[in-house]
Formats: sequence, structure tokens, C-alpha cells
Amino acid sequence: MTTLQGRALELLGGDPDDATLRRYLHGLPGVDAVGLEQRAADLGTRSIKTTSKAWALDKIIELIDLTTLEGSDTPGKVRSLVAKALRPDAADPSCPRVAAVCVYGDMVPFAVEALGAAHGDPDDGLISVAAVATAFPSGRSSLQIKLADTAEAVAHGADEIDMVIDRGAFLSGRYGLVFDQIAQVKQACRREDGTYASLKVILETGELTTYDNIKRASWLAILAGGDFIKTSTGKVQPAATLPTTLLMLEVVRDWHRATGEKIGVKPAGGIRTSKDAIKYLVTVAETVGEEWLQPHLFRYGASSLLNDVLLQRQKLGTGHYTGADYVTID
Repeated sequence: MTTLQGRALELLGGDPDDATLRRYLHGLPGVDAVGLEQRAADLGTRSIKTTSKAWALDKIIELIDLTTLEGSDTPGKVRSLVAKALRPDAADPSCPRVAAVCVYGDMVPFAVEALGAAHGDPDDGLISVAAVATAFPSGRSSLQIKLADTAEAVAHGADEIDMVIDRGAFLSGRYGLVFDQIAQVKQACRREDGTYASLKVILETGELTTYDNIKRASWLAILAGGDFIKTSTGKVQPAATLPTTLLMLEVVRDWHRATGEKIGVKPAGGIRTSKDAIKYLVTVAETVGEEWLQPHLFRYGASSLLNDVLLQRQKLGTGHYTGADYVTID
């Protein structure tokens, strides 16, 4: 049992079965939707000084999981993704690297090979390899397959696993099943040396329909041992939204107050401009504190966002926008 799961049992006051989890999750205060959306709107209007914009743009790059999750992905495409991750702006060596590349499990070996000596902890300026697993994006497979999917990716060098919860089970109140699957996937993240790959739990908030469900799913994912809670697969709309991310950050804040443990948050899907990404930086800083603005506690799941940030970064340096051919086409 992990430390987080041990604390979860203390908070629950019993085994994590359907009845105990239902009592706990449905005992959480309900979400004031109007209030939440107003807070998000207020945070979204905050401006930052021009002198801070350069810092913000670089920070966004440092927090990106540069992603390709298409059925047409090839080893060559993954190598190109890694090349962009290593040198986002080929003309400017001062441009920081992204935090991670996120790929399907069978693409992990190619990402690891392409990164070479740059493969490692993004908090140290290196680049992690994240792999989606557990029958991403639907999550519709047996637990045995989900665990094998996870263990194979970790064995091939994945530093992070992005798993999807069984939304059907959650929505039908089978909270014990969802808890157990997350906990077992976490165990499947164990490496031979006894360390664990980081586990990001994807809630697919666009399918959970209500803020109350998103709040309950966030708590459930953390109780079961998730290291991150992630909004979306990027395959369902709506994906990441500022109110949803704010709600998840508030859960993380409350968990930290209750246990002292810091959990990460990853909005993914639909964040395409630096203007929008800055809103998320402000929301993180105002909700959980600037200490969360580091790769092991906050990420953007994105593919096209990086290009816009690079264009904005170039404008700061030259005073004008460059053409679209300044950045690579993803």
C-alpha cells in the first residue's frame, strides 16, 4: 500500500468499497456552479505586465507535455516530436525545453531512443516520456489488459503513465471498482528498482457532465493514489476549461491542507493560444500558489499550443509577428 492510499483509508474511515466511497464522496460540499464560473472568469481577466510576459511564455513551454496521439503515428513522427521538444525554436538556443513528450505506449521506445541523454526529470531540465495507457481514450478493456498496457510502457522507459478512468463505472456509482483500478494501475507503474512512474489519472471531464461529478472523481483519483489529476484525453469535447481546472486545483489545495501531500494537475485538450495558457498560470498561482508552477505539479497537455507560444515569444524579441512558417507544422 502506498503512503497516499494509507492516508486515503484514514480519511475514509474504512475500506474503499462502494458504500464507504459513496458516503465520503457524496458528503463533500456541493459545487456552486455560478460561483465557480465567476471565479474562473475573474481570474481569466487578470493581466500580467509586459516585463512578466517573457517569463510567462518560457514557463508555459517548460510545463508542456508535447503530444501526438493519432492512429497514424509513426516512429518518424515521434522522432520529429522529440526534436521539437529538445529545440522548440531552432533559431534561438535560449528557448527552454518542454517538460515531456506524450505518446502511445508502443511509441515509447522510439521516444526514449531519440531523447538519449536528454531523457530524464524535467525539474532538472531534461525531458520525460509520458505514455497513455489503460485502453486510452475509451478505457474500455479488462483490468488485465490495462495493467499489462501500463507495465509494458513502464518497462520500455515511460516515466509517466496517463491512464483513463472507467467513466461508465463512475457514473453508475461503482466507485469501489474505479478506486481499485486506479490503485492497481499505480502498482503496475512500479519499476524493477522499486521506484514508480508518475501516474496521471484522466477524468474525461467532458463526459462527467456536472461539476459535482468532476469534484468527486478528482477526490477519488487522489484517494486511490494518483500523482496527477488530468482533465481530458483531448478526444472528447469539451476538454480542458478554466472552471473545471480551477475546481480540480481547489481539490488539490484541499487535499494538501488535509494531508500535506502535493498532487499535480494537468489540463489537456483545447488550450491552443498563449493568451489562454497564461490564464491557467494565473489560476494556478492564485489557487494553490506559485510553487505549483513546476513540471512535477502542473502540465499542459498540448500539441498546437507550443507553436503559438513560440510566435508570441518571437514577437517580444523582434517587435513584430513572424510568418506561420516560422514554426514547424505539427
